[in-house]
Amino acid sequence: MERPTLVLYTKPNCPLCEEAKKLLEEIGAAKHFQLIEKDITQDDALYEKYGLMIPVLEWQGEIIQYGNFVKKSLIFCLNRVNSAING
Repeated sequence: MERPTLVLYTKPNCPLCEEAKKLLEEIGAAKHFQLIEKDITQDDALYEKYGLMIPVLEWQGEIIQYGNFVKKSLIFCLNRVNSAING
């Protein structure tokens, strides 16, 4: 079974982005999800859409967490994604 894909929108020199990546690593998100990081500075449309919100974590076009990630909330969101996938 293929792991669901999460997209993490970031930009260079972003302390909140680094914290989000560390938190995702800490909770072991890569074991259950394919994580793709996208630099919004490489795409004008993404920069316009997410510039004030980053980091942004998205699943199937739905934002599941943004800004200052909170561990408890992030775990809840990822569990919700797993539940949706596993029925």
